[in-house]
Amino acid sequence: MSISFAQTWYWFVLGCVISYFIGCFNFAVLISKLKHKDIRQQGSGNPGTMNMSRTFGWKIGLINFLCDALKGIIPVMCGHLIFAGMYFENTAFAVSDLSRYLFGLCAVIGHVFPMTMRFRGGKGIATTLGVFTCGVTCEVGWYFPIAFALLVGVVIYIYVFEWGSMGSLIGVSGFTIWQGIIFFLRYQNMLQNGYVIAAFIILFAYNVITWLAHRVNLYKLMGGEEHRTSIKKMIHKKKAEN
Repeated sequence: MSISFAQTWYWFVLGCVISYFIGCFNFAVLISKLKHKDIRQQGSGNPGTMNMSRTFGWKIGLINFLCDALKGIIPVMCGHLIFAGMYFENTAFAVSDLSRYLFGLCAVIGHVFPMTMRFRGGKGIATTLGVFTCGVTCEVGWYFPIAFALLVGVVIYIYVFEWGSMGSLIGVSGFTIWQGIIFFLRYQNMLQNGYVIAAFIILFAYNVITWLAHRVNLYKLMGGEEHRTSIKKMIHKKKAEN
């Protein structure tokens, strides 16, 4: 089925707006308040998975990660299912290849810059990883073990080297390169098409947003002042509390 962007643009706008507000919902703040604390006043003050893990232990951190990842998964699945089997008019470009990552990007923007929290949100890693894990597997199911292995690789990196921010950014970059290669192979005969270029720009935007959100961490890392993220301490801390 062929569709014209000029005649359906409002559906993309609506999807972007809804995705943004999905991203604005911050689970870290909600969960921490259920624990009678405000995560924004604990540790680094960042309302995200890493700070939740350091403050409440790895189990709460994992719950928070899955909830934030879901904020990326929902828009991606909607973008995929709504436009499944559709192509932009006079092209061989699948609409869902653009819509799922466009909607996912808006969810990440909502998480990092939520208007409900004066545009001061988390750093977008869990939501971005949710976007890419779903984005690369929703069409090809057997990609999931590879995506899961990449996520495990990020955890192993953080466990061994204890650089949470760098491990997270490596994961985002790894997923971006993977999806970029898929798009390149799929559309190698039409790389100058506007929709293909837009898809690559959107993929690049994920890295711009997440790396900029971690700029302070990167400065501290280069200056030797970055706080380490010790998964071992998170586990032992929880055991001591029990």
